Amino acid sequence: MSSAGSSVAVGLCAVLLAGCASTRFSASGETPGAPLCQQRGERVSALVLWGPSWRADQKDVPLREAAAQRGLEAFFDSSGCFSSVEIRRLPGGGSATLPALPERLALAAASEPKANRVLVVTVRELGPVVKLLASAALVEGGTEVVFDIDAIGAPSGASLAKFRMHWEDGGAWVIKNTSSLAQDMGAALRAALSPAAAPRPPP
Repeated sequence: MSSAGSSVAVGLCAVLLAGCASTRFSASGETPGAPLCQQRGERVSALVLWGPSWRADQKDVPLREAAAQRGLEAFFDSSGCFSSVEIRRLPGGGSATLPALPERLALAAASEPKANRVLVVTVRELGPVVKLLASAALVEGGTEVVFDIDAIGAPSGASLAKFRMHWEDGGAWVIKNTSSLAQDMGAALRAALSPAAAPRPPP
């Protein structure tokens, strides 16, 4: 093959691998009636408790947990979701122990400043995915993020939301690695907590 032909073939391959990515997300459960992030004129202090609940065969657990932590920190540092935020990692290794309501309220009362909203974020999936479609020649990939959010008001303990977010970014011929996981975690949090500012999924 000529050098020109080789260039064309390589270019075509690059286009195919790049694919056409799109973002899709859905929520199931007791979704909030309004964004969980503070609205204009509000000042909300939040305590965010997070931990993973990985499947038994989950690979690269330390890498995924580090990406989840970075994504949480970057989102809450830059989004203005709350006027102040304290983020704490829950104990329990790969399957975090979720605190009961009295413990959550006690943690909120002891935080500084005192939190008036507590979010428990349980990360279940965070990573690249690749699926074979009708044949081995057709590939669909991207990143998948799945987490649960259980939000309460403090000190009342009133439930604000309890739902699961499933966020995906990818499509046909999209191949992604782990380098974007922190950013993907942040994007999924934006969709879950401030849907008015999040990109709308396609109909």
